[in-house]
Amino acid sequence: MSRQVVRSSKFRHVFGQPFKADQCYEDVRVSQTTWDSGFCAVNPKFVALICEASGGGAFLVLPLGKTGRVDKNVPMVCGHTAPVLDIAWCPHNDNVIASGSEDCTVMVWEIPDGGLMLPLREPVVTLEGHTKRVGIVAWHPTAQNVLLSAGCDNVILVWDVGTGEAMLTLGPDVHPDTIYSVDWSRDGALICTSCRDKRVRIIEPRKGTVVAEKDRPHEGTRPVHAVFVSEGKILTTGFSRMSERQVALWDTKHLEEPLSLQELDTSSGVLLPFFDPDTNIVYLCGKGDSSIRYFEITSEAPFLHFLSMFSSKESQRGMGYMPKRGLEVNKCEIARFYKLHERRCEPIAMTVPRKSDLFQEDLYPPTAGPDPALTAEEWFGGRDAGPLLISLKDGYVPPKSRELRVNRGLDTGRRKATPEASGTPSSDTVSRLEEEMRKLQATVQELQKRLERLEETVQAK
Repeated sequence: MSRQVVRSSKFRHVFGQPFKADQCYEDVRVSQTTWDSGFCAVNPKFVALICEASGGGAFLVLPLGKTGRVDKNVPMVCGHTAPVLDIAWCPHNDNVIASGSEDCTVMVWEIPDGGLMLPLREPVVTLEGHTKRVGIVAWHPTAQNVLLSAGCDNVILVWDVGTGEAMLTLGPDVHPDTIYSVDWSRDGALICTSCRDKRVRIIEPRKGTVVAEKDRPHEGTRPVHAVFVSEGKILTTGFSRMSERQVALWDTKHLEEPLSLQELDTSSGVLLPFFDPDTNIVYLCGKGDSSIRYFEITSEAPFLHFLSMFSSKESQRGMGYMPKRGLEVNKCEIARFYKLHERRCEPIAMTVPRKSDLFQEDLYPPTAGPDPALTAEEWFGGRDAGPLLISLKDGYVPPKSRELRVNRGLDTGRRKATPEASGTPSSDTVSRLEEEMRKLQATVQELQKRLERLEETVQAK
């Protein structure tokens, strides 16, 4: 009688643990828009989530520590004139966030430390170039101030945020139909896209060339999502011809057949993949699901190993994923998700059970830090570089806040960022404030004179 050998892995017993009620964000009105993005973005300072807003598009930004019930009058980022569809924090500046909207614009915002005290209506820069709604925004992983946006006009634009210019354009000749997902490679040299024409493409964006493509990675008609994973592989999620959800792993050099293809269930929600390059674990979160599945990717067959599944009672409207430098390493936390309910945002910690409280070097190899490896000019000029790695052994210490520098001297024909948005008042604003100050001083002097006359009258009586 043969005994089945269980595969050895330090991640076999990873488990999900929801935070306590007082560590959640209560009474937030999550967006009702039907769009397959996470609706939530997180970094070590802030959590941002797309909310319902009357008369335009808005999203909420809260400091991580500001848990509990959220005031209904809390100030929001509300500069868009139509619903916001996607948001993304800059990986090199924890105070900068980009948003794409149905109003066809991409806006870049700077959030002050401590969060918003007043509604934020003026972005640092507005990027205008799409002719239909913008559903995807993604920052370059290693180059500073490089932002990608994809719209329902079937166009991908790569922006230099410092100048407000669209430096690269991948037009409808590359993607003839709606773009479902875009993902940067780890060094930012390539992008991986999935499209409604049932093709997954690997593209060199600076040359505008398709390096490789796969027709119908999944036979079904529902949306496919694709992400880069380790060692030149990509992972796709989609549907079979019988509408069963699938996950597949592909070698980018041999896309004829998948390295692994697994059928999961018959739910209808699109699976959003989140890949952790430090542990080679991919997490699958479906909109409308009440579970998070996670798999480990290895270099030997069968390549994709199911680890476990975190389940809860309530379904998720969206999901945010914390970068590794925002985790609690002394608790062996290897991932943290921010699950959006209808009126609540609930953090969920993914933990490896260990008895020791000491730093576990095997769980936390050097990870991507907050410093960019390249400038925008170097990357657009053809250079590539992997992320600058940092150790989490002594905990992550966030750097001092950096100002987002925008060159306002270049007239790009687009709406320029207003100086007030970056914290530097214009000369017109200074003159207006000085005039108001003079009026206030004159009013104070008049009141002082009236008070003196009143005192004289009282003394005379």
